[in-house]
Amino acid sequence: MARLKPVLIFLLQSIVVGLAAAFVVVLVRPQLLPAIDVDRAGTQSPPASYADAVDIASPSVANVYTRRLVADEAGSGRFRVNTGVGSAVIIDPEGYLVTNYHVVRQANDIRLQLADGRIANPEVIGVDEETDLALLKVNLGLLPAIPLGRSDQIRIGDVVLAIGNPYGLTKTVTQGIVSATGRGALEVATFENFIQTDAAINEGNSGGALINTRGQLLGINTAVLTQDTGTEGIGFAIPVDLVRGVVEEIKRNGRVIRGYVGIQVEQLSRAEATALGIDPNIGILLSRIIEGGPAERAGLRRGDIILAIDGEPIRSRQQALLIVARLNPEDQVEMEGMRAGQPFRVTLTAAERLPQRAR
Repeated sequence: MARLKPVLIFLLQSIVVGLAAAFVVVLVRPQLLPAIDVDRAGTQSPPASYADAVDIASPSVANVYTRRLVADEAGSGRFRVNTGVGSAVIIDPEGYLVTNYHVVRQANDIRLQLADGRIANPEVIGVDEETDLALLKVNLGLLPAIPLGRSDQIRIGDVVLAIGNPYGLTKTVTQGIVSATGRGALEVATFENFIQTDAAINEGNSGGALINTRGQLLGINTAVLTQDTGTEGIGFAIPVDLVRGVVEEIKRNGRVIRGYVGIQVEQLSRAEATALGIDPNIGILLSRIIEGGPAERAGLRRGDIILAIDGEPIRSRQQALLIVARLNPEDQVEMEGMRAGQPFRVTLTAAERLPQRAR
């Protein structure tokens, strides 16, 4: 035991000296210490990088090149060729890809270049003008389909990445956050429920992927707000939950089947709602009843106020449009409202909405 005492004293002295040296380093040169991130739960994580997410998603993003014959504006009867660029996303290993309808609209020739360099001319399986989506297919064997996320779980402030082919610059990745959800009234499509992001979206990004930090698809990039040259950082994507439904409908029916009740509506102003004695946050005005449609047959009239559809309070024109569109032909739908200050309730039988060109 006596022989161990000097050894223990030496070890204790070494520890004390080491701790003192570490203290001096922290005090004088803290930048020499490794950077450590601490999340809200108190756990440590390495510095953020999105390379893994990009590695997962980018093989599923293809470049789209189109050519269109356009009549000469001079009225000479001659045509010229317009070229365009865009992006598409592989959503099924069997060779199905989604892009924006406006990317392939009226294209005489469509060419895809996959991330591995292979080139193919896809078949257009179907389009849905009212959501600005198109479904393409190539026959190149099994392809790397992107994992699908859930857009109903997106939170404002979530980090997102946009992958596409802006201005022909292939495999470009930009990063931002979710700025808002449920955006509408942009006059880009009939059915609008966009994810808004400040990730850079430019010409050629249309049809590309908006992903989360796990590499899952959250939306299809579709538009950028360019009201003036100073507008930047405002882009929009079609939510993947909506994309999933449209793709399934096109695969099953060759088109999207939607409900129709034969009404046109307008938003109530707060002043109008107050004058009518109803909640200023609820209610839409029936501005037109289509002759011979389900609404007319059920007895609805121009000027009626609709407060709820199938028990769901109606807060906006777009909400009512989306609820009705989700119906199948022959579905029963109940509407509650006010007419001349008196409440009423009617039941309608939905018809099929005929394809209508997006605004």
